[in-house]
Amino acid sequence: MRIEIRSDSVLLDGYVNAVDRDSKPVITPHGKVVERIEPRAFQKALDRAENIDLLLDHNQNRKLGSTKQGNLELFEDNIGLRAICTVTDTEVIQAAKDGKLKGWSFGEYVIEDKIEHRSEGIPRRNVIDLDIFEVSIIK
Repeated sequence: MRIEIRSDSVLLDGYVNAVDRDSKPVITPHGKVVERIEPRAFQKALDRAENIDLLLDHNQNRKLGSTKQGNLELFEDNIGLRAICTVTDTEVIQAAKDGKLKGWSFGEYVIEDKIEHRSEGIPRRNVIDLDIFEVSIIK
């Protein structure tokens, strides 16, 4: 994540999630799996979304902005879901100054997936289509 500290804000630019790459093991309705987001899944979600909130640590009470407010831009490229945002929240600015921002995460509703049982252990959940309702800065 690129962090640019300004006098009254911080600009954050980075990848929320890669496409076509296995995640660390996560718990889902299918049990423990590694997830792989299919290319174009994020773009389809962005095209459908009226608004996506920007939160701190997935906390609905810590809304930092949104696509509708204009301080959050999201797009999918060949690497994955990229976010660029400007945050004026003093706690986030201080965390950026202290080097305590860890990265990004996102909230999703999976619309279509396919479970792939693999011989090497944990199944893979291929996410084909999803809706995104928030992205979070993680500290």
